[in-house]
Amino acid sequence: MIETRVRIVAMDYGIAWVEPSEQSGCGACQAKSACGVSGLGKYFSRRQQTVPVMCKTAAKVGDELLVAVDEAELIKAGVLVYLLPMILAVLGASLMAGLGDAAAVAGMALGIVVGLVIARRVGRTPRMQARPLSDSIAQGETP
Repeated sequence: MIETRVRIVAMDYGIAWVEPSEQSGCGACQAKSACGVSGLGKYFSRRQQTVPVMCKTAAKVGDELLVAVDEAELIKAGVLVYLLPMILAVLGASLMAGLGDAAAVAGMALGIVVGLVIARRVGRTPRMQARPLSDSIAQGETP
């Protein structure tokens, strides 16, 4: 699980609107700011606005939560969003290359668009789990 600390800025019917409470990634090394693997840390970077997260606990504005996402879900989402359009772009360009350069470029563009549409329809945002930070500390976990 990739985890990060967040602070609740608003609550709305079981949905907590959160923002990062610290600059962090997965915590695996000192290269957190440049890490390409730490998707959750980048998702909660300081440049982002507040993010909605399902919150089943009795939390209130100002509380800190520990938000986690499974690495496998993050990898699946990345493969679907990046790899599928790229494969279809190469396939589209290859199929249309016999008709000339302009047709190959059009085939590539069509492949990218079709790949992004498929990813949008089939894919979903990785599920994030939120729990109070105090629960995690009580269980002896290091946030």
